[in-house]
Amino acid sequence: MLALLTQSSLYSALLIFPLTLLLRYGPESRLAKPYAVSEWHKCLLPMAQYVVYVLLLAAISTLVTGNMGWIRETWWATLTVPDLTPNVGLWWYFFTEMFDHFRNFFLMVFTAFATIATIPLTLKFQHDPLYAIYLVIGTISLFKSYPTMADSGLFLTFISIFPEVWPYLRHPLPTVMWHLYASTLLPLFNNLWLGQGTGNSNFFYAATLVFGVANGAAFLDSVWAGLAVPYGEIKQGYSLLQI
Repeated sequence: MLALLTQSSLYSALLIFPLTLLLRYGPESRLAKPYAVSEWHKCLLPMAQYVVYVLLLAAISTLVTGNMGWIRETWWATLTVPDLTPNVGLWWYFFTEMFDHFRNFFLMVFTAFATIATIPLTLKFQHDPLYAIYLVIGTISLFKSYPTMADSGLFLTFISIFPEVWPYLRHPLPTVMWHLYASTLLPLFNNLWLGQGTGNSNFFYAATLVFGVANGAAFLDSVWAGLAVPYGEIKQGYSLLQI
Protein backbone atom coordinates (compact mmCIF):
# COMPACT_ATOMS: atom_id res chain seq x y z
CA MET A 1 0.00 0.00 0.00
CA LEU A 2 2.79 2.44 0.84
CA ALA A 3 4.40 1.68 -2.52
CA LEU A 4 1.14 2.67 -4.24
CA LEU A 5 1.01 5.88 -2.22
CA THR A 6 4.60 6.62 -3.23
CA GLN A 7 3.60 6.36 -6.88
CA SER A 8 1.05 9.14 -6.42
CA SER A 9 2.89 11.21 -3.81
CA LEU A 10 6.65 10.94 -3.41
CA TYR A 11 6.52 12.31 0.15
CA SER A 12 4.72 9.16 1.26
CA ALA A 13 8.10 7.41 1.11
CA LEU A 14 9.04 9.22 4.33
CA LEU A 15 6.56 7.05 6.21
CA ILE A 16 8.57 3.88 5.59
CA PHE A 17 10.68 4.23 8.75
CA PRO A 18 7.92 4.63 11.38
CA LEU A 19 5.59 2.33 9.45
CA THR A 20 8.19 -0.44 9.56
CA LEU A 21 8.38 -0.07 13.35
CA LEU A 22 4.59 -0.11 13.51
CA LEU A 23 4.46 -3.43 11.65
CA ARG A 24 7.15 -4.82 13.94
CA TYR A 25 5.85 -3.68 17.34
CA GLY A 26 2.14 -2.97 16.85
CA PRO A 27 -0.03 0.14 17.28
CA GLU A 28 -0.33 0.11 21.07
CA SER A 29 0.34 3.49 22.68
CA ARG A 30 3.52 3.49 24.77
CA LEU A 31 4.07 7.22 25.17
CA ALA A 32 3.86 6.93 28.97
CA LYS A 33 6.55 4.24 29.09
CA PRO A 34 9.26 4.99 26.53
CA TYR A 35 11.92 2.40 25.82
CA ALA A 36 14.66 1.80 23.29
CA VAL A 37 13.80 -0.54 20.44
CA SER A 38 16.12 -3.50 20.01
CA GLU A 39 16.63 -5.79 17.03
CA TRP A 40 16.57 -3.05 14.43
CA HIS A 41 17.86 -5.53 11.87
CA LYS A 42 14.42 -7.16 11.81
CA CYS A 43 13.04 -3.99 10.24
CA LEU A 44 15.23 -4.40 7.17
CA LEU A 45 13.02 -7.02 5.52
CA PRO A 46 9.87 -4.83 5.31
CA MET A 47 12.00 -1.97 3.98
CA ALA A 48 13.49 -4.25 1.33
CA GLN A 49 10.01 -5.43 0.35
CA TYR A 50 8.89 -1.82 0.03
CA VAL A 51 11.81 -1.01 -2.28
CA VAL A 52 11.02 -4.06 -4.43
CA TYR A 53 7.36 -3.07 -4.78
CA VAL A 54 8.28 0.54 -5.65
CA LEU A 55 10.66 -0.69 -8.35
CA LEU A 56 8.02 -3.12 -9.63
CA LEU A 57 5.40 -0.37 -9.87
CA ALA A 58 7.94 1.89 -11.56
CA ALA A 59 8.64 -0.84 -14.13
CA ILE A 60 4.91 -1.28 -14.74
CA SER A 61 4.50 2.48 -15.21
CA THR A 62 7.37 2.49 -17.69
CA LEU A 63 5.79 -0.36 -19.67
CA VAL A 64 2.38 1.33 -19.71
CA THR A 65 3.72 4.72 -20.85
CA GLY A 66 6.37 3.29 -23.17
CA ASN A 67 9.21 5.35 -21.65
CA MET A 68 10.43 6.81 -18.38
CA GLY A 69 9.02 10.27 -19.03
CA TRP A 70 6.44 9.72 -16.30
CA ILE A 71 9.20 10.22 -13.69
CA ARG A 72 9.79 13.78 -14.90
CA GLU A 73 6.06 14.53 -14.70
CA THR A 74 5.54 13.00 -11.24
CA TRP A 75 8.45 12.45 -8.85
CA TRP A 76 10.80 14.95 -10.46
CA ALA A 77 8.06 17.61 -10.63
CA THR A 78 7.50 17.17 -6.90
CA LEU A 79 11.14 18.02 -6.23
CA THR A 80 11.69 20.77 -8.83
CA VAL A 81 8.28 22.53 -8.53
CA PRO A 82 7.84 23.63 -12.18
CA ASP A 83 4.16 24.51 -11.69
CA LEU A 84 3.71 27.59 -9.50
CA THR A 85 -0.08 27.60 -9.46
CA PRO A 86 -1.28 29.17 -6.17
CA ASN A 87 -2.12 26.64 -3.45
CA VAL A 88 -2.26 26.49 0.35
CA GLY A 89 1.46 25.71 0.64
CA LEU A 90 4.49 27.86 1.25
CA TRP A 91 6.48 27.12 -1.93
CA TRP A 92 4.61 28.71 -4.84
CA TYR A 93 4.94 32.40 -3.94
CA PHE A 94 8.52 32.03 -2.72
CA PHE A 95 9.69 30.48 -5.99
CA THR A 96 7.64 32.91 -8.07
CA GLU A 97 9.70 35.75 -6.60
CA MET A 98 12.97 33.77 -6.57
CA PHE A 99 15.86 34.72 -8.87
CA ASP A 100 16.67 31.76 -11.12
CA HIS A 101 20.31 31.46 -10.05
CA PHE A 102 19.17 30.88 -6.42
CA ARG A 103 16.43 28.42 -7.32
CA ASN A 104 18.37 25.15 -7.08
CA PHE A 105 19.83 26.05 -3.71
CA PHE A 106 16.47 26.87 -2.16
CA LEU A 107 14.87 23.81 -3.75
CA MET A 108 17.45 21.78 -1.83
CA VAL A 109 16.75 23.72 1.38
CA PHE A 110 12.96 23.39 1.16
CA THR A 111 13.22 19.68 0.35
CA ALA A 112 15.54 19.22 3.34
CA PHE A 113 12.91 20.84 5.58
CA ALA A 114 10.40 18.19 4.54
CA THR A 115 12.73 15.22 4.95
CA ILE A 116 15.34 15.96 7.58
CA ALA A 117 13.07 15.49 10.61
CA THR A 118 11.79 12.03 9.64
CA ILE A 119 14.56 9.89 11.11
CA PRO A 120 14.99 11.97 14.32
CA LEU A 121 11.25 11.81 14.98
CA THR A 122 11.21 8.07 14.33
CA LEU A 123 14.14 7.50 16.70
CA LYS A 124 12.72 9.75 19.42
CA PHE A 125 9.31 8.09 19.34
CA GLN A 126 10.49 4.60 18.49
CA HIS A 127 8.52 3.27 21.47
CA ASP A 128 5.27 4.53 19.86
CA PRO A 129 5.60 4.26 16.06
CA LEU A 130 1.98 5.27 15.46
CA TYR A 131 2.69 8.63 17.11
CA ALA A 132 5.84 8.94 15.01
CA ILE A 133 3.71 8.40 11.90
CA TYR A 134 1.38 11.15 13.09
CA LEU A 135 4.28 13.59 13.46
CA VAL A 136 5.83 12.66 10.10
CA ILE A 137 2.46 13.31 8.46
CA GLY A 138 2.61 16.71 10.17
CA THR A 139 5.99 17.54 8.62
CA ILE A 140 4.74 16.42 5.21
CA SER A 141 1.62 18.59 5.43
CA LEU A 142 3.71 21.56 6.54
CA PHE A 143 6.53 21.40 3.97
CA LYS A 144 5.02 19.56 1.02
CA SER A 145 5.59 21.30 -2.31
CA TYR A 146 2.01 20.84 -3.56
CA PRO A 147 -0.13 20.49 -0.43
CA THR A 148 -3.91 20.40 -0.18
CA MET A 149 -6.29 21.01 2.69
CA ALA A 150 -6.62 17.22 2.97
CA ASP A 151 -2.97 16.89 4.03
CA SER A 152 -3.45 19.20 7.00
CA GLY A 153 -6.88 17.71 7.69
CA LEU A 154 -5.37 14.23 8.01
CA PHE A 155 -2.70 15.52 10.39
CA LEU A 156 -5.11 17.48 12.59
CA THR A 157 -7.71 14.71 12.86
CA PHE A 158 -5.03 12.11 13.62
CA ILE A 159 -4.57 13.54 17.12
CA SER A 160 -8.03 12.27 18.08
CA ILE A 161 -6.60 8.77 18.54
CA PHE A 162 -4.09 10.01 21.14
CA PRO A 163 -6.28 11.24 24.03
CA GLU A 164 -3.40 10.74 26.46
CA VAL A 165 -1.57 13.75 25.00
CA TRP A 166 -4.50 16.17 25.15
CA PRO A 167 -3.82 17.38 28.71
CA TYR A 168 -0.21 18.20 27.75
CA LEU A 169 -0.97 20.45 24.77
CA ARG A 170 0.23 23.90 25.75
CA HIS A 171 -1.57 26.12 23.22
CA PRO A 172 -4.61 24.27 21.87
CA LEU A 173 -6.96 27.29 21.81
CA PRO A 174 -4.65 29.64 19.84
CA THR A 175 -3.89 26.81 17.42
CA VAL A 176 -7.59 26.19 16.79
CA MET A 177 -8.25 29.91 16.38
CA TRP A 178 -5.40 30.27 13.87
CA HIS A 179 -6.87 27.46 11.80
CA LEU A 180 -10.34 29.02 11.90
CA TYR A 181 -8.84 32.38 10.96
CA ALA A 182 -6.92 30.86 8.04
CA SER A 183 -9.92 28.85 6.84
CA THR A 184 -11.86 32.13 6.64
CA LEU A 185 -9.11 34.14 4.95
CA LEU A 186 -8.05 31.58 2.32
CA PRO A 187 -11.30 31.43 0.29
CA LEU A 188 -11.95 35.14 0.86
CA PHE A 189 -8.57 36.33 -0.43
CA ASN A 190 -8.59 33.76 -3.23
CA ASN A 191 -11.87 35.19 -4.45
CA LEU A 192 -10.67 38.79 -4.08
CA TRP A 193 -7.55 38.05 -6.11
CA LEU A 194 -8.60 35.51 -8.76
CA GLY A 195 -12.35 36.06 -8.76
CA GLN A 196 -13.09 39.75 -8.25
CA GLY A 197 -9.67 41.06 -9.27
CA THR A 198 -9.66 43.58 -6.43
CA GLY A 199 -6.76 41.98 -4.53
CA ASN A 200 -3.35 40.60 -5.39
CA SER A 201 -1.17 37.58 -4.66
CA ASN A 202 0.13 39.10 -1.43
CA PHE A 203 -3.36 38.86 0.06
CA PHE A 204 -3.65 35.14 -0.61
CA TYR A 205 -0.07 34.34 0.37
CA ALA A 206 -0.56 36.13 3.69
CA ALA A 207 -3.44 33.74 4.37
CA THR A 208 -1.28 30.73 3.47
CA LEU A 209 1.36 32.01 5.92
CA VAL A 210 -1.26 32.11 8.67
CA PHE A 211 -2.27 28.57 7.72
CA GLY A 212 1.38 27.49 7.81
CA VAL A 213 1.87 29.07 11.25
CA ALA A 214 -1.24 27.26 12.49
CA ASN A 215 0.02 23.90 11.20
CA GLY A 216 3.48 24.57 12.62
CA ALA A 217 2.01 25.41 16.02
CA ALA A 218 -0.03 22.20 15.98
CA PHE A 219 3.05 20.19 15.05
CA LEU A 220 5.32 21.70 17.72
CA ASP A 221 2.62 21.38 20.37
CA SER A 222 2.16 17.72 19.46
CA VAL A 223 5.89 17.04 19.72
CA TRP A 224 6.02 18.69 23.15
CA ALA A 225 2.93 16.84 24.37
CA GLY A 226 4.32 13.48 23.23
CA LEU A 227 7.57 14.14 25.07
CA ALA A 228 5.80 15.40 28.22
CA VAL A 229 3.49 12.39 28.69
CA PRO A 230 6.14 10.20 30.48
CA TYR A 231 6.65 12.91 33.11
CA GLY A 232 3.01 12.81 34.15
CA GLU A 233 1.24 15.62 35.95
CA ILE A 234 3.63 18.34 37.08
CA LYS A 235 3.39 19.11 40.81
CA GLN A 236 2.29 22.53 41.96
CA GLY A 237 5.16 24.96 42.13
CA TYR A 238 7.14 23.13 39.44
CA SER A 239 7.23 23.54 35.69
CA LEU A 240 8.63 21.53 32.82
CA LEU A 241 10.90 23.90 30.89
CA GLN A 242 12.91 21.64 28.62
CA ILE A 243 12.77 18.00 27.55
